[in-house]
Amino acid sequence: MPHNGRRPDRWVILAVICLAQLVVILDNTILNVAIPSLTKELGTTTAQTQWVIGAYSLAQAGLLIAAGGLADRYGRKKVQLIGLALFGIGSLGASLAGNPGELIAARAGMGVGGSLLLATSLAIVVRTFDADEQPKAIAAWTAVASLGVALGPVIGGLLLTTFWWGSCFLVNVPVAALGLIAVARLVPESKDPRGDRPDLLGAALSTVGMVGVVYAVIQGPGYGWTSSRTLLPIGIGALFLLLFALWERRIAHPLLDLAFFHDARFRGAVAGGVLVSFGMGGSLFLLTQHLQFVLGYGPLSAGLRTAPMALTIVALNLTGTGVRLTAKLGLKPPAAIAAGLALLAAGLAAIAVFGHHGSYPGVLLGLVLMGVGVALAQPAMAASVMGSIPPEKAGIGSGLMGTLAELGNSLGVAVLGAVLTAGFAGALPAAVPHEAARSLPEALATAGPAAAQQVRSAFADSLTSSQLIGAVAVLLGGLLAAWLLKRATAPHPGPAATRPQPAPEV
Repeated sequence: MPHNGRRPDRWVILAVICLAQLVVILDNTILNVAIPSLTKELGTTTAQTQWVIGAYSLAQAGLLIAAGGLADRYGRKKVQLIGLALFGIGSLGASLAGNPGELIAARAGMGVGGSLLLATSLAIVVRTFDADEQPKAIAAWTAVASLGVALGPVIGGLLLTTFWWGSCFLVNVPVAALGLIAVARLVPESKDPRGDRPDLLGAALSTVGMVGVVYAVIQGPGYGWTSSRTLLPIGIGALFLLLFALWERRIAHPLLDLAFFHDARFRGAVAGGVLVSFGMGGSLFLLTQHLQFVLGYGPLSAGLRTAPMALTIVALNLTGTGVRLTAKLGLKPPAAIAAGLALLAAGLAAIAVFGHHGSYPGVLLGLVLMGVGVALAQPAMAASVMGSIPPEKAGIGSGLMGTLAELGNSLGVAVLGAVLTAGFAGALPAAVPHEAARSLPEALATAGPAAAQQVRSAFADSLTSSQLIGAVAVLLGGLLAAWLLKRATAPHPGPAATRPQPAPEV
């Protein structure tokens, strides 16, 4: 090793870690263009399609922090290898699924493997690079994540034009095998011998709680919001989340230290992180259906037309232009987050308004605005999260950031998908039963040729309304997050400056 302590192969290690991360991120978006194929060939309803996407994200969101604790205690390389193996096996199972239930189960298994990969990748990067090179390495790491978002729909479209929907999963198997070999040979083992004990009960409670709440949101439009099938899971979910909070307050080594939430800067960054993922995940879920079902694009064309948002993020993050622009404008984290989320909301609104009339240039404008907004907000949120927790808890902070991204993506798909289904059901012709609103093909088959145009118009109107609701939610939430951050960073003269602060856990 050189005298400065830097590993000569550190950039190769970064490339290996980014490859493993890339394939996990790809599977968050690669299915967006396969939704029509799943609906037609596998017979999935809108709710089942949401669960095919949501089960993957929820498994990651529920296990990311626990996976980080396991990696700290037992070895990050070891956990990374287990994650790659689980991800590859889950991908193979998904490609061979014969019904929606099998596919949802396989996707959940992929999510478990993905959680182990994402929780260890940033920790390995931080341990491999010193403080001077960490910002550059982490910027490359985040750029690869955005690249995965961009490539997912494109690769999905390419595969669907040549093969069947299962190829979207089968392509992961050789990548996982290559990752296993590369990580085993190149990545050094690292662990904290004094690491906290993994909070397995906390992970189980949080996972059950989130699944219950999101399940209720997805099924609510179909069963009715006052139905026992909706109220029971949301009650169970809320109960488990309450038990999770009580358990975390009692144990010495919690999965999530609730004292972090005493810091308004942390709360603001958390809110902003969820909202960015909410807007991106929900909007892409709606947009791909709009491009294919309403505007008539094929899978590949639809995938290519959703790529500009993520490519804008990659261009700004990888080159450092976004950070330099923020510094040049003198935007502190609260202002950067407010500006970024405002642009994200404006992009969602532009897609809703222009996309309704079939104008792709208007949709392109919205996608670019969303990309610029995310590129401005993400670095500020990451800095706020990591700056508001003790340095020795940086690994848990990284896991929490991944959890927020996955949870926000799941909630975006669930909430905006539920709004779409409810609006579509209410706008259908009187002769078409509300149950047919579960998917556009089902509604068209039930309505018949005479009412087909009316059904398509109802679907397009519901998409527009859902996108506008998402834009308003992101804007209002972004202003709240920025206010919390500004309040936390404002100086407190006089006695207020001596207020007792929660002691960092060492």
